[in-house]
Amino acid sequence: MRIFITGGAGFIGSHLCDYFLARDHHVIAMDNFITGSPDNIAHLANEPRFEFIEQDVTKFIDVPGHIDAVLHFASPASPKSYLDFPIQTMKVGALGTHNALGVARAKGARFLLASTSEVYGDPLVHPQREDYWGNVNPIGPRGVYDEAKRFAEAMTLAYHRQHKLETRIVRIFNTYGPRNALDDGRVVPNFVGQALRGEPLTVHGDGSQTRSFTYVSDLVEGIVRLLRSDELLPVNIGNPNEMTIKQFAERINALTGNKAGIVYKNRPVDDPARRNPDITKARTILGWEPQVSLDAGLEETIAYFDARMQKV
Repeated sequence: MRIFITGGAGFIGSHLCDYFLARDHHVIAMDNFITGSPDNIAHLANEPRFEFIEQDVTKFIDVPGHIDAVLHFASPASPKSYLDFPIQTMKVGALGTHNALGVARAKGARFLLASTSEVYGDPLVHPQREDYWGNVNPIGPRGVYDEAKRFAEAMTLAYHRQHKLETRIVRIFNTYGPRNALDDGRVVPNFVGQALRGEPLTVHGDGSQTRSFTYVSDLVEGIVRLLRSDELLPVNIGNPNEMTIKQFAERINALTGNKAGIVYKNRPVDDPARRNPDITKARTILGWEPQVSLDAGLEETIAYFDARMQKV
């Protein structure tokens, strides 16, 4: 297969590149490095089945040759990045999705959209099922990301209904692992970075808000299974093992041997109180559920960040 991945130098996008190349497919990646990193794909520089296009996906996309699948993963995705780049975030969700769908339509390719658990907002239903419409503040600071992804989902299904395009939508819950940017504002790199520096971990609020954490290899497997499936409507891919942020901070301190403890600060605006996926659909339709334990995944991630910090 010949596969086109937008956001291919990003955290998840680069792991998808590796997955398909390891299985002898040809990969074309596109990224403008607004949040992606050349380091994430540097190891592919001499790979003959890998092509890279440095471009903003909100501009017209022209990819020569046939394409079998388009995976649209371009977007700032962490609170820090989409708050730093609010307009770009909305443009990539709207114009970028439109352009990526246009490529898929022109090539007769299957299209997969990377959506997010943020479409549920600060949920009033728990755990979150795919048929829940969400509780989103469209004009709050986080709305630029939430609404961009909600629009992208609507656009994707409009292309399916209007143009009969084969489309898939994955709603990604908190994911971690190597190639997370240390400074991207997500809870895992924040906590691991602070712990490795021997600093107290910053917990917002009283730490009672909950999250669940999926290791990146598990997520990639779920995405690929969805791509190959016949499911048109959104599917949650995430880890259903919920824990409080305070419990998670304590686990990071224990794994790193950090004795500095925890400090508490005010919670950000519209920070969700609970976030946990119902993965019944993924289990039933895809035969998927996470395989990597939290400790095993965190040990890999901590080792990666430790090595990166040693180079600085």
